[in-house]
Amino acid sequence: MGRKYKRLSADDIHVLWSRWGHGDTAVQISAGLGCDKDTVTWHVVRAGGVRPAERRRAARHLTLAEREEISRGLAQGNGVCAIARQLGRPASTISRELERHGGAAGYRAAAADAEAWAFGRRPKAAKLAGTPRLRRAVERKLKADWSPQQIAAWLQATYPDDLTMQVSHEAIYQALYVQTRGALKRELAAHLRRGRRYRRPRAAARAERGPGQLVDIVSIADRPPSVEARAVPGHWEGDLLVGKRGTQIATLVERQSRFVLLARLPAADSATVVTTLARRVQRLPAALRQSLTWDRGKEMAQHKQFRVATDVQVFFCDPQSPWQRGSNENTNGLLRQYFPKGMDLSSLTQRQLDAVARKLNTRPRQTLGWKTPADVFEAALR
Repeated sequence: MGRKYKRLSADDIHVLWSRWGHGDTAVQISAGLGCDKDTVTWHVVRAGGVRPAERRRAARHLTLAEREEISRGLAQGNGVCAIARQLGRPASTISRELERHGGAAGYRAAAADAEAWAFGRRPKAAKLAGTPRLRRAVERKLKADWSPQQIAAWLQATYPDDLTMQVSHEAIYQALYVQTRGALKRELAAHLRRGRRYRRPRAAARAERGPGQLVDIVSIADRPPSVEARAVPGHWEGDLLVGKRGTQIATLVERQSRFVLLARLPAADSATVVTTLARRVQRLPAALRQSLTWDRGKEMAQHKQFRVATDVQVFFCDPQSPWQRGSNENTNGLLRQYFPKGMDLSSLTQRQLDAVARKLNTRPRQTLGWKTPADVFEAALR
């Protein structure tokens, strides 16, 4: 028997977007609405994951009741000025209304209201669609794998006095995912970190990453100032570099030297991640085992076990704040040259990972005065 598809009412669609905004999945929403999951997915993908704005009649626009008053006034032989005084509207408003909808002889309230409502649905031109120079600049940065937040900040810094060359990151997301805005090609969304076909609400992102799974964490706000200043070696930043679904590697970057360590991960559960990282860190000299800064991913739920095994304090970034691990984020970007998005990382050996880390560690870095991370790291061992 084939699937049964339910046509969603306006109330159903309102519920769909409300639950989507709170982070519910398509399966959870479909169960609540009594429809197939594909019905929910169709609505979400069609809108790019962005809730369509609910239409409301502006206060300055004529209502159906006012149009009915106009129709009655005309039937009674009243003139434009008399009808305008009765409604408390300018006479020009009534005149334009009649000109648009058949004149005094052919005016019908219901038909005029329906036509006005339909005319108001015309799509408004997005800023990116109407400003080719701005659109080209955004497209170039997206193709370079910049995030919308990075692009918006760069535009503001590069063109501080030219508002035509500034756009918010939210407008970039909507231009990518809401194709009716006609500004950016949807293929460019593949350059975003997640590469999704539609946008997921922040509530869903928080649910996926599971900040609630982390207990007794120490905030990055409690990290000593010497760590922030990179004055002392031995403080690390870490994250998972994700490839094809279900495959990942662990990346560690020493803050002072930018020295990189990579670790093969057969799975992303907390026990596997913590055990693998602990073994990697335990090989370091004690002086270079000071702290580790991580994001709020649930893979570090067993951070207490990691601290017991290594005597390394784990600090956690604020939610949705990848810049607080700037060195690690930058390194992960460099690693994409060797491990592009969608690559199956499960086939990589530890020897291959070490070879890639060696390449990064032996390349001179401008931020280190053109020394290599390996040079700075080895100097810290002396």
